[in-house]
Amino acid sequence: QVQLVESGGGLVQPGGSLRLSCAASGSIFSIYAMGWYRQAPGKQRDLVATITSGGNTNYAGSVKGRFTISRDNAKNTVYLQMNNLKPEDTAVYYCNRTIDNWSPWGQGTQGTVSS
Repeated sequence: QVQLVESGGGLVQPGGSLRLSCAASGSIFSIYAMGWYRQAPGKQRDLVATITSGGNTNYAGSVKGRFTISRDNAKNTVYLQMNNLKPEDTAVYYCNRTIDNWSPWGQGTQGTVSS
C-alpha cells in the first residue's frame, strides 16, 4: 500500500510563497507521472500541476507562471513551489499519481492566503 504524506502548508499573505512537499512510500515512485491537486471548501478536488516520469510539466491556467512542480526520484518526493499567492489559492493540497490514483489519499496540507 502506498502512503502519501504532504507537508509545507501554512498561512501567508497575498503575494507570498509556499513550498509543498509530498513523500511517497511503498511503490516504485519514479515510473509514475505525479500531480498536485487542491480542494477549496465546498468545491471539488482539481488538478493544478503535473510532472511526468521524465520531468515534463503541465499546469492549470490559473496557476501557470506562479507554481512550479518538481520531483526528486531518489527521495520519492514531489514538490510544488507556489509564488505570488492569491486568496483564491486557499485550499487543501494533495499529491497523487495522475492515472489510477492511489488510494487512500494523503491527509493533504492546508495552504491559506489571507491578509
